[in-house]
Amino acid sequence: MTHAPARRAFAAGLLAAGLFLSGPGHAQQKSEIAITRQPGIIYLPTHVIEKQGLIEKHAARLGVSGVKTTWLTFTGGGSQTDALLAGGVDIVNTGTGNLLLLWDRTRGGVKGIVATSALPLLLISRDPKIRTIKDIAPGDKVAVPTVKVSTQAILLQMAAGEAYGADQSGRLDANTVQLGHPDAAIALANPTHEIKTHFAAPPFQYVELRTVPGAHIVARSPDIIGGPLTQGQFFTTTKFADANPKIIQAVRAASEEAQGFIRSETRAAVEIYREVTGDKTSVEDLLSYLKEPGMMEFNLQPQGTMRFAEHLGRIGTLRNRPKTWTDYYLPVAHDLSGS
Repeated sequence: MTHAPARRAFAAGLLAAGLFLSGPGHAQQKSEIAITRQPGIIYLPTHVIEKQGLIEKHAARLGVSGVKTTWLTFTGGGSQTDALLAGGVDIVNTGTGNLLLLWDRTRGGVKGIVATSALPLLLISRDPKIRTIKDIAPGDKVAVPTVKVSTQAILLQMAAGEAYGADQSGRLDANTVQLGHPDAAIALANPTHEIKTHFAAPPFQYVELRTVPGAHIVARSPDIIGGPLTQGQFFTTTKFADANPKIIQAVRAASEEAQGFIRSETRAAVEIYREVTGDKTSVEDLLSYLKEPGMMEFNLQPQGTMRFAEHLGRIGTLRNRPKTWTDYYLPVAHDLSGS
């Protein structure tokens, strides 16, 4: 496998960013909006929002009636951000690395709305010789959703920097292979597949640990980042936000209601997840995953994102370093106790 498709996608994203910056200064108010997300229970609040029509409900409460929301599932954050910059979608829900990169490349033209989840990510391997980050050899392949800019790819950089020294944070970049979580889980389950290691997300990591012979944890995101890290957040262009302020408020209110529902009606939320996604994992198994440490971190406030930003600034990925998380989040979130 090569990284050429990822490089082409990354270049296309930068071209789209240039076109985005040179486009019209104002967007029009919309009544039909398209929102993207990725597979997995990390995005559980979005499934509740969709099923219960919460954006539509709160938009109507704010005086914007007739809003129609279309939800699209992408396998990686890179394709989501490309779609946002190209104008194909209005709002995305994906990882912190993608938000920071777009905020930087568009000079503040893309910003977060609110966070939705900060669930732990686990680096899983079925290779018996890989027990720590230092055991990953030059020929070993590690599946991540998007090379270099996905949350998992950046966490791997941070872990390498910790293991080998800050100037070696890119040491394992050449090991990474771009693969969506469902496909990576299939690869890991195949004993003859070259991919034996996957920086996963829930529920895939728990399925792998329970079903793949020899699967074990190599690293945990809370250990790398020093606590919870926002994995899912809504973000959009400032043009869209300026033209649709009540939709932005509705997204925040919908997210807060969905998170409260998940905490108070966890089983019902899991049943919604299964219905919306078609995931055949049993309700009992999914509930057991949500009992794992850190698996109920469904919060509005960004968590741990400045640690990410500091790392990306230090290695030169970000040309402009934020001073605080509110630099890359819209004012609708500024009253939150983010980090």
